[in-house]
Amino acid sequence: QVQLVESGGELVQPGGSLRLSCAASGRDFEAYAMGWFRQAPGKEREFVAAVSWSGGSTYYADSVKGRFTVSRDNANNMVYLQMNSLKSEGAAVYYCAAGPKDGAIITVIRGDIGSWGQGTQVTVSS
Repeated sequence: QVQLVESGGELVQPGGSLRLSCAASGRDFEAYAMGWFRQAPGKEREFVAAVSWSGGSTYYADSVKGRFTVSRDNANNMVYLQMNSLKSEGAAVYYCAAGPKDGAIITVIRGDIGSWGQGTQVTVSS
């Protein structure tokens, strides 16, 4: 499995934008579908976005569709989450996640996760 480290979380105003990054280490990064999840205080962790191993397929939770964009750079073992038009309900700890090796994007969407990052805090407040 890969090891994941997120960065980029910070305080942002409602309506603002933020880009989260996830650095992966380990072998065969391109063999993993990747995703982002988030957990707000007092709530369960929820799926946000996923990207296939090639980057050719993406999938989003309805709550972020049209505002968030997930992408990856296999040459540099990176995954990104561009978040635009942030809402107060977007405040949470955001986690980078890797699915099972050689797994399809559906594995991440369903929460079949092999590796989690430590999380990065996003605060949305004026």
